[in-house]
Amino acid sequence: MTRILDTVLGSRSAAQVMLYIEAYGSGHANGMAKTYSVSVNAMYRQLRRLEEGDVLVSRMVGSSRQFEFNPRNPTVRNLRRFLEEELDLMSDSELQAYYRERRRPRRTGKGL
Repeated sequence: MTRILDTVLGSRSAAQVMLYIEAYGSGHANGMAKTYSVSVNAMYRQLRRLEEGDVLVSRMVGSSRQFEFNPRNPTVRNLRRFLEEELDLMSDSELQAYYRERRRPRRTGKGL
């Protein structure tokens, strides 16, 4: 992640939240905090701030609150294009470390 991205989006945690949601489609505070090795509180504060700013929307999935981009906000479309370009410019090592986590469960009985 670049310093320019942090500056444009306001803070490092805001940039992390938005890149995570762009890469995975949605996410929750605990998953983001584990990915970036930061406190859950810091991630949750950013998620709530972005939700109050109408950039994100949330819904309950089981007992956790999932956040995703607000599809009704026309500015978000341009923001997502910008974030997609930033993800394309990242090094492979950074992409593998933060944005390519396996999300599907393994088939039952499949060996490692």
